[in-house]
Amino acid sequence: MESLISEFNYLSDQSLNNKNFDPSTIEHLMHLFELESYKAWASLDQTFSEELQDSETSLVEAEEYLESAMDRAMREFEIFEEEMEREGEREFRGLVEVAEKARRVGRSMEKAANFASKKYVEAALNAAGNSMRSAVKAVTNAKKVHPS
Repeated sequence: MESLISEFNYLSDQSLNNKNFDPSTIEHLMHLFELESYKAWASLDQTFSEELQDSETSLVEAEEYLESAMDRAMREFEIFEEEMEREGEREFRGLVEVAEKARRVGRSMEKAANFASKKYVEAALNAAGNSMRSAVKAVTNAKKVHPS
């Protein structure tokens, strides 16, 4: 392009200084400028197309990588979720076992308390009965007149 500009400067000077200058030479030069600009445009278009293709390829690769990363993350999450589910189930079963043992201990303590209260009532009734017998005996002995 620089050589064409140089040529144009030279021909411009010629046209000003030479009265016999043929204008078709400038026309030919303008045609060369046009061809050079089309070449530059085609080169830019080709570069743009290549860059576009590279960008699209990079985008596809990035999408594939992102999809792969998301798939891995989902698999890891599912594994984590399953492990948490198993852990929760184990913990739940452990709590159920503890609750069952506590229920059995509670029943045993209830039975022991019922047994103890029955024994306490029996002992109280026996003591009351003995006290009544003793009192009756004392009253009957008090009514008897002693021969002395």
